[in-house]
Amino acid sequence: MSSSIKRLAAFAAAGLVLGVLGPGPAAPLAAAVRLPAVIGDHMVLQQEKPIAIWGWAGKGEAVTVLLAGQERKTVASTVDGTWRVVFDALKAGDAPLEMTVRGATGPALAVKDILVGEVWVCSGQSNMEMSFAWLGMPSPDVLRAGHPRLRLFFVPKRTADMPRDDVESRWAACTPDSVRTFSMVAYYFGLELHRRLGVPVGLIDASWGGTRIEPWTPPIGFAAVPEVKPLLDAQVDRYAGYKAALAKSLPAIEAWARDGRKALAARPPQPVGTPPALPPNPFDNPQAPTTLYNGMIHALTPFAIRGAIWYQGEANRDDGLLYETKMAALIQGWRTAWGLGDFPFYYVQLAPYDYGYGGEKPVVDVPDYQRLPLIWEAQRNALRLPNTGMAVVTDIANLRDIHPTNKRDVGYRLSLWARANVYGEKTLVCSGPLYRSMSVDGTLIRLSFDNVGGGLVSNDGRTLTWFEIAGEDRVFYKAEAEIAGDAVVVWSPRVASPRAVRFGWNDLAVPNLANREGLPASPFRTDNW
Repeated sequence: MSSSIKRLAAFAAAGLVLGVLGPGPAAPLAAAVRLPAVIGDHMVLQQEKPIAIWGWAGKGEAVTVLLAGQERKTVASTVDGTWRVVFDALKAGDAPLEMTVRGATGPALAVKDILVGEVWVCSGQSNMEMSFAWLGMPSPDVLRAGHPRLRLFFVPKRTADMPRDDVESRWAACTPDSVRTFSMVAYYFGLELHRRLGVPVGLIDASWGGTRIEPWTPPIGFAAVPEVKPLLDAQVDRYAGYKAALAKSLPAIEAWARDGRKALAARPPQPVGTPPALPPNPFDNPQAPTTLYNGMIHALTPFAIRGAIWYQGEANRDDGLLYETKMAALIQGWRTAWGLGDFPFYYVQLAPYDYGYGGEKPVVDVPDYQRLPLIWEAQRNALRLPNTGMAVVTDIANLRDIHPTNKRDVGYRLSLWARANVYGEKTLVCSGPLYRSMSVDGTLIRLSFDNVGGGLVSNDGRTLTWFEIAGEDRVFYKAEAEIAGDAVVVWSPRVASPRAVRFGWNDLAVPNLANREGLPASPFRTDNW
């Protein structure tokens, strides 16, 4: 365990988390058995994985849980009343199940209309959060969204300074009303799987517009990646400063409370002055490391899932190639927290957009138009992590809208990765062309690609666009480009001895290279200049 994680634990153990967690998720005052929100009516349980059921009861209370003909018994902790049982894996099915949870005292809990199928967590910033309610007019897809075996669980926005064990939500069957405020990307992704697989699908939407990747990352993720661990250390130091400042302010607060009680007891009551200002808690900030993991993700981690989809990065667009390491911290951290191995993690490469940077100062010293391409490269590099996939959306962007409304194709392209790599459609092409290698042939550069599918094409039937070429002087010129079998040949009369090619290397680039399956090529560069 890293020193920063130990220090966080020490703060909690010392009882220093004042007024942020409230009463917390510990055992209720009454001895009645209680379940977390994610375990409730209409939920979907992940098929083919052991099923954890947990909750709270009276300290030392005996708890019995019945599910699908299986019975499990346990005793709640004598410290905090928590308990947990694990059932054997179940197969997907249409028949709803019922679960009974019984403690030694109080009424038994009955959880009804449980389905078994596929469960995915869907997270990120505004392009994941974007719901049908964001559109200017009702979508016909909403009116048709009656899918009783597609279940939705929406996690409310919440920051926290320590991992919370519950959220305030409930499962709902997909209806025009329930889906209207749900993530469009998640809905289209889940609906495609539901239709293709013919099994129930559960979607957990935990997203927050404008947020960076750091608040979604758990402490164990920061600890696993040395390049980003200092971000957690700095947050721990800020928290220590906050606690010290809070301790110093307590005498003034106590004096105000004492004077206030006297003023209220007077006849007639006297005015009560303004209370002393409290120091700001650094964990109240939804951009601070771990805050959203603590408040919105941690409570879900005992719940078995198949995988996760992710759409985020706009808020980190000035990170350059460092974003790859932050993705590694997030993905490895979530996988460790869930304890399900290297579960599938599929994400969206950001869309082109005219950011109009103005006076913002980037982390890396590059021209404004290259700041987004470096994030694209970092996202592409994150494919080095096992069991990851990336949906490219350069062709469905809106350069004047950071929230392109075509979320149907985004969800569909994410679903291709799941269908090909999780659900057995081995011959399915799930990605657009990805640059593999180059060779120089006189005045030409020949580019080779992976994922060419049925062949390379121009998706608008026109000459290939957004190719640039450079020689030893590293000056890039607009290039001519042609498809030659499964390769692309690039040249320019202004570059006699070419050394490098860039494709779509501009935040305004909407290039037209794709494969015959209609999936666009990811932007790339052959150099590292």
